[in-house]
This record gives sequence, structure tokens and C-alpha cells, in this order.
Amino acid sequence: QIYPIYLPAETRTRKALLICNIEFEHLSKRCGAEKDVEEMTKLLEELGYKVENHLNLTSQEMANVLKEFAHCKEHQNSDSTFLVLMSHGVRSGLCGTRSRDRNTDILSLDTIYETFNNKHCQVLLGKPKVLIIQACRGEKDGSVLVRDVDSPKTTGASSSLMTTVGLESDKICEVHLESDFACLYSSTPDTVAWRSPLTGSVFIQHLIKQFRNCAHNSHLREIFRKVQYSFEKFPQQLPAEERTTLIKKFYLFPGC
Repeated sequence: QIYPIYLPAETRTRKALLICNIEFEHLSKRCGAEKDVEEMTKLLEELGYKVENHLNLTSQEMANVLKEFAHCKEHQNSDSTFLVLMSHGVRSGLCGTRSRDRNTDILSLDTIYETFNNKHCQVLLGKPKVLIIQACRGEKDGSVLVRDVDSPKTTGASSSLMTTVGLESDKICEVHLESDFACLYSSTPDTVAWRSPLTGSVFIQHLIKQFRNCAHNSHLREIFRKVQYSFEKFPQQLPAEERTTLIKKFYLFPGC
């Protein structure tokens, strides 16, 4: 139940894509995002990925870059990929450089998933596709004041039985349309993500620290959990793991 590392480090061609919008025609400049690009690029290179960087793109340009990257021949000799997108954002997606409001020049999450699903990106079939998104998802504060209460009691979840009764098989190879994705968003829906003009985004800082501390012995979703836990004392923001469809554990084993 572990994703395989197909080739030794010296022969595999891991690739990562990083898109970061810093300057916009109508929105404020994302000061400090240059630091995010620098540090994320360094981290991905440490993990064995050749990083392709793009700055200041419209939503259509982002979609085009994603499509081109999905068809890179290097994925054939890779075991995984990272997609890192950083921009202003709204509930429906990430802002392109010409965005004026929540309805103009927006790249939707659906577009990203459709581009890399098992129908349109078969070269990454069965390989982890890790999506990291640094963007606001609304304007609400991510914290709330509460009084101490007793912990709620939990009950066991009921299970359902899958069956093939009444179905026929034609013995062709059928796979899930959207498997092997892992997505960690910088904040929960409708809330803001915080960024320092000097040191970069809080989420990116925490994520880099946890990957460097834990990637040698923790699988990806455990690292995601540790990133979330690291925000325990920063209630204004909480990263959210969403639309994740990894069916095995993914260990990066950097340096192997």
C-alpha cells in the first residue's frame, strides 16, 4: 500500500511546476511572494524535482501552462509530480493577473484536476500528483472565540458493502477518473490566508519546515497533518486538505 519509486534518483526525471502571481493589473501586489518562490523552489529541488517556474500569468495562461506541463515527456520516467500555485484567490479559484473581482480572470480548481486526471494525463496514471495552493478563499477571518466545553462523544462509523450483483464485465482496463491526487490548500473555504511582506506566506513557511523535518520518514498525508497541526497557535488560518484521492501512502524518500 505504498506508491513505488520506479527508478533510482540518478535516472528518474521528477518534475514540478510552480506558478506564482505577484503583480496584478487591478489588485494589490503580493509583497513577500518572491520569498515563497525562492524557498519553495529550493525545497522541491531538495526533494529531487526539476522545477519549472512561471510568474504573473492570466487564468488562461495558467491553464495553458498546466496543460503543457501535463504532457511533459519527463513524467514517463518519474514517480510523481508537484503543482504549486500561489496568487490572490477567491472561493471559486485563483486570480489571474487581470482579475478585477471574484468573477473575472479566475482559474478554477476543476480546471487543474481535469487537466491532470487519468483521462487527460495518462503519463501520470497511478502516480501521486501533489497540489499545493497558497491563496485566499474569501475575506472572512479564520478564527472564532469559544468557551471551554466537554469533548463531544464519537460513535463508530457505519460501513456499507460494495457489490457487483447485476453488473457485467467486459474485461477492459477501467480506472478512476480522478485518483492519486493530494491537495493542501492554505486556508479553509471563505477565509483569508496570511502573508508577510518580508518573509512570505505563513502557510508556505510552515509547509517547508514540516517537509524538511519529516519527509525522510513520514508519508505525504502525515506531513500534511503536521502542517495543519503547526497552525494550532495561529487560529486566524488553518490549511485544508481537500479533494485528496491518494489510495496508497506516498513517501518521498529524498536523497535515495
